[in-house]
Amino acid sequence: MPNPLLDFSRLPRFAEITNEHIAPAIETLLQENRAVIEKVRADVQAPTWQNFVQPMVDANERLSRAWGQVSHLNAVMNTAQLREIYNANLPLITQFYAELSQDVLLFEKFKQLRASSEFSLLTPARKKIIENELRDFRLGGAELPSEKKQRFLQIQKELSKLSSAFNDNLLDATNAFELLVEDVRTVTGIPVDVLQAAKELAAADSKAGWKFTLHMPSYLPVLQYADDRNLREKMYRGYVTRASEFDSQAGSDKDNMLLINKILRLRREEAQMLGYENYAEVSLATKMATSPQQVLDFLRELAAKARLYAERDLQALKQFAAEKLNLPKLEAWDVAYVSEKLREERYAFSDQEVKQYFPEDKVLAGMFMLVEKLYGIQILPVLASRDVQCWHPDVKFFDILDASGQLIGQFYLDLYARTTKQGGAWMDEAVTRRRIDDQQTGKYKIQVPVAYLSCNFSAPLTINEQLRPALFTHNEVIVLFHEFGHGLHHLLTKVEDLGVSGIHGVEWDAVELPSQFMENFCWEWDVVSGMTHHIDTGESIPRVLFDKMLEAKNFQSGLQMLRQIEFALFDMHAHFDYKPDGDKTVLQLTYEIRSEVAVIIPPDFNRFPNSFAHIFAGGYAAGYYSYKWAEVLSADAYSVFEEVASTGVVNAVTGSHFLEEILAVGGSRSALESFIAFRGREPELDALLRHNGMGVA
Repeated sequence: MPNPLLDFSRLPRFAEITNEHIAPAIETLLQENRAVIEKVRADVQAPTWQNFVQPMVDANERLSRAWGQVSHLNAVMNTAQLREIYNANLPLITQFYAELSQDVLLFEKFKQLRASSEFSLLTPARKKIIENELRDFRLGGAELPSEKKQRFLQIQKELSKLSSAFNDNLLDATNAFELLVEDVRTVTGIPVDVLQAAKELAAADSKAGWKFTLHMPSYLPVLQYADDRNLREKMYRGYVTRASEFDSQAGSDKDNMLLINKILRLRREEAQMLGYENYAEVSLATKMATSPQQVLDFLRELAAKARLYAERDLQALKQFAAEKLNLPKLEAWDVAYVSEKLREERYAFSDQEVKQYFPEDKVLAGMFMLVEKLYGIQILPVLASRDVQCWHPDVKFFDILDASGQLIGQFYLDLYARTTKQGGAWMDEAVTRRRIDDQQTGKYKIQVPVAYLSCNFSAPLTINEQLRPALFTHNEVIVLFHEFGHGLHHLLTKVEDLGVSGIHGVEWDAVELPSQFMENFCWEWDVVSGMTHHIDTGESIPRVLFDKMLEAKNFQSGLQMLRQIEFALFDMHAHFDYKPDGDKTVLQLTYEIRSEVAVIIPPDFNRFPNSFAHIFAGGYAAGYYSYKWAEVLSADAYSVFEEVASTGVVNAVTGSHFLEEILAVGGSRSALESFIAFRGREPELDALLRHNGMGVA
């Protein structure tokens, strides 16, 4: 049978991919790519787009698509054997791209093309790709002396290995923890559906009682609702000590702090080899922000505006805990529980009450209806067929059609948590939109983009012998809208060149704009009322309950903002002025940041850095500030919809403008240019503060 990883004619063939296919496919593609590279290197003709750039684009896309399928399976269907094969092939992939970025001859050919007369005739998208390539060659070490290139290559390979190990340790630690409870008195307060899921987990191990884990659908409700303080403490300790020296269940060799020190040391060495003082400067070379100090000033300005609100939030929590719950000292494992009780008293509703109105099918239909109205598209489910193969029975697949009925995008939706799936929620590309020319016929076709959308929500449950659909909290609805915003950015692009199509080429601190923009609609009555359906009564959410949710929208917004700023400051300082070989430890840096901006100080055993996968195993190194940076952009962009709210925020005219100036252009121009084209001016902070109930200072 042909290797399914080498078939790029249609969608990924997940049902046919086996572990045995991976190494041969990667070996074949690497050989093919190197042959293409050698051919364009040896070509004595003046470099043009067609004879130089396009052949490499075509070859690298095949490798990227095949490896993307492997990486995706490793993230959503992780097994020991797949992990071993993935980690064995990862250095080969890393080495190929690192060697490519250091190739002086290719670098020179790009310089020649940039200086040629053809450059002025290229489309803006292709000009942007060439400019990006020149920048990336410099960042990839192409200008390093030959004696340093080998060391630079070794650093790239070691960093990819360490990042993969960080993720593996975190997943193993999450899966290793389990807490079996047999006394019914211990589980009072925990919602029925959460208890049912815990009972099913225990039964699967042939045990009585309830089994709780550190996966979000289990962990978060325990912290939020369990009346038993000891239970909350055990779960909290397990969660915040994952992959640390305190994590006895995962094994002593799974301490991520050892990896963190190595990662920071190698990143700093890499930066200094490139002529930068620190890795933060390397990271910002591809972002909107221009310097680490600009980012730090931005974060501290936000922190100063949020601090008074955060202090009020904390005082209200402490007072309520002492007076109403007999908790004179508020511990870290009490915060979520007391917050929920305070919210129930202050606003007369609970997350669990709201959750009953958000069954999966109704939420999806409402979300799809929203974007259909905004952007003039249609989203249709694709029934199971041999042309659509999914990696798990729970995965769904959808087509996106334009107003004329033309297929313009497709996406997989994988909503539920599994032990084989990494935590969190994310969007990733399976296929990217591009134009494919047929040189013989002169005709062309447009490659339809495809996305992966992954979350970790609770799955449907069988209660009293009746299957109930998955129910989402309002916060989970917001997460779903967020990831779908990323997906639309990838899927609704109109750019036809791979390097700047969809999310490609978009500055990292602007890539969250479309996702955070989508979150705003979760607070609009016209949207929410149409996507709710009580699981028992069938009624839509009452307006009075929704109004209470709006009143509570900025409940503890000060605490939440300071928490995100704390993470962003830690990330930036860790990559800016922290010395990995100095006297200060990573934990000491953590304590310093907390003492500066936090009002809730976690216990000393908290090992948050050990699970900070965004920066140590993802793409957010010296970039976690992007969430707040892009939130300024998204709030300001959404204010355009608010300004025409007299006709409803679901405004097709404004939506079309957002589509054309933000989503459709991808990375074909700078994010600031795109924002100004939509908003008519540069971004301002006011809308973000107003959306968070903080007014304008």
